[in-house]
Amino acid sequence: MPKDGAESPPPPRPRASASLLVLAVLAVVYTLWAAQELILPILLAIFFALVGNPIIRLLNKLYLPRFLGALLVLTLGIVAAFALGRELVQPASEWLSEAPRELREITPKLRSLVKPVRDASRAAENIARSAGGESSKPVQVVKTTVDDPYKMLTATPKAVAAVLAVVLLTFFFMVYGGRLQQRAIALLPSRHQQKLTTEILQVLEHEISRYVLTISVINALFGVAFAAGLYFFMHVPLEEALLWGSMAALLNFAPYIGPLLGMVVMLLMGFVSYDGLWPALLPAVFYLGLHTLEGQLITPVVLGKRMALSPLVLVLGLILFGGLWGIIGLLLAVPLLACVKIVLARIGMEGWARLLE
Repeated sequence: MPKDGAESPPPPRPRASASLLVLAVLAVVYTLWAAQELILPILLAIFFALVGNPIIRLLNKLYLPRFLGALLVLTLGIVAAFALGRELVQPASEWLSEAPRELREITPKLRSLVKPVRDASRAAENIARSAGGESSKPVQVVKTTVDDPYKMLTATPKAVAAVLAVVLLTFFFMVYGGRLQQRAIALLPSRHQQKLTTEILQVLEHEISRYVLTISVINALFGVAFAAGLYFFMHVPLEEALLWGSMAALLNFAPYIGPLLGMVVMLLMGFVSYDGLWPALLPAVFYLGLHTLEGQLITPVVLGKRMALSPLVLVLGLILFGGLWGIIGLLLAVPLLACVKIVLARIGMEGWARLLE
C-alpha cells in the first residue's frame, strides 16, 4: 500500500500476444508495399541528402552558406547524372535493339554447352511420365497480351513528377533537415527522451552519411576501373565500356545479388562479343576478380567493422526490400539495415544488434 501523499507506481503495460505482433508486422509490410509511390521519393531524397551532407558540411567550414552549398552539390549531381545518361543512351538503346538477334546467334553456342544436361533432364522426364502412365506429349499453353496505347502516356508524367519530387525533397532535406529534426525532438515529453533521440539521430546522420558517401565513391571507382579494363585490355568501344562500368557500379550497391546479376550479364556480353570460349569468359572473369578485390580487401579496410552486417541478414534484407520496392529497394536495403542496427545498439538492445552482424 502506498503511503499517504505518495504517488502509486504506474501499472505495468500489458504485453502484446505473438499473434498481434505477427499481424502488426504484416500490416507494416503491406503498408510499405501499398504506399511505395509516397514512401520511395522520400527515402531516395534522404539517401541522396546523406550523400551530400558531408560535402555540404565541408563547404560550410569554408564559409559557404548551407543553402548555397546544397544548391551547388545538387546542381553538380544533376549535371553529372545528365551528362553520363546522355553518353549511355545510345549504346544502351543499341544493345536493347540488337539483343534479340544477338541472343539468337549465341543460342547454338549455349545449346552445345548445355546439351548433356538437357538430355539427362529429358530422360528423367520420360522415366517419370512412363512410371506415372502419362502421355509424353507436352501441354501447350497459349498466352495473349493486350497492349494499352495509353499506358506510356500515363506513365511518363508520373515518372517526371517522381523525379522532380526526389530533386526538390533532396534539396529541402539538405537545407532544412536539421531544423526540422530539432523542432521534432522538442515535441518529446521528457529531457531524457529528447537527449536519447538527439544522440540516435546524430549517430545515424554521421554514420550513414559516411557509409553512403564512402560506398558511393568506392562503387564509382569500381565502375571506372571495370570500364577502363574493358576499354584498354579487351578493346571494347568506349561508349559500351562506360555502359558496362555504370551497370557494374549500380549493381554493386546490392551485395551478393548485384554482383551475381553482373556476372550473368557479363557472360552474355562475352558470348555476344567474342567467338571463342575463353575470350567470351574473359569479361566475366575480370568482373569477378575486380569485385573480389573490392569486396574482400578495399571496402572492409575503408569502412571497418562498424557497419558490418551478416551475409544472411543482407540477403534476407535484399529479398525483402527488393520484393517490396524493386530496384530502388535493392539500393536502399543496406542503409536501412544499418539504421536498424544503430538504433538497436543505442536503445539498449545490443543483443539484437549483434544478431545482425
